[in-house]
Amino acid sequence: MRILGIDPGVAIVGFGVIDVDGGRQQMVQYGAINTEAGLPLSTRLVQIGRDLEQLIELFVPDEIAIEELFFSKNITTGIAVAHGRGVILYTAEKMKIPIYEYTPMQVKQAVVGYGLAEKKQIQDMVRRLLKLKAVPKPDDAADALAIAICHARSATSLLRRQDPNVKETV
Repeated sequence: MRILGIDPGVAIVGFGVIDVDGGRQQMVQYGAINTEAGLPLSTRLVQIGRDLEQLIELFVPDEIAIEELFFSKNITTGIAVAHGRGVILYTAEKMKIPIYEYTPMQVKQAVVGYGLAEKKQIQDMVRRLLKLKAVPKPDDAADALAIAICHARSATSLLRRQDPNVKETV
């Protein structure tokens, strides 16, 4: 199975593509969609949609995993991210790719084994699990790979094997 992990945003949308075979995960590609600061939000959203379509056509994922929104102190940033996330959800649905959503805590639990893990711990585990020489950059790409790993671990659960329509939380 091929999974496209997405760390949503507007300025930077991280992506990570992994192949999963049983319990093994292998990194295929990672990177980021970058939009230019100062452009109208609508222009940036169109670019995100177009670039995501190209990624889907290039890597042909079986499923997409995306991080759910987490609002901390800056609600303005959260609203912009929500716009970007909406375009990502729309594009996945339009291209008929199943999409699964995970909270930051679920991702941390699946990758590190601890739901309150620090960012550096997650990045180092991504590097180790995918047998990479260095932590992926930018951070958004490392986060996207973590989301893909989280989904891979959820997707290979016994519950999911019994009923592929079951969306399990980690």
